[in-house]
Amino acid sequence: MMLDTNGGGRPARLRYLSGSFHVASPGDHVLCAVTQARIPLGALRYWSHELQEAYASPEIAVARYNEARAAGRL
Repeated sequence: MMLDTNGGGRPARLRYLSGSFHVASPGDHVLCAVTQARIPLGALRYWSHELQEAYASPEIAVARYNEARAAGRL
C-alpha cells in the first residue's frame, strides 16, 4: 500500500458507499480517520460507509469498527 505523508495535493471529499465511493469534491487524497495519514485516492482500499471514514490499513479499519461497536455507534 502506498501512503504519501509528504505535503502537496488537495484533499478530496468522498461519500463512502458499501463497496465503492463517490467523489463529492475532487482531490488527490483523503486522510485516515485514525492516524491522519495521507491516502492517495488510487491506494484507498479501506473505509466505513456507516461511519463515513477512510482508513490507512485493514488493521486500523477493524480496530475502529470494534471501537465503534463497543461504543454503540454501529
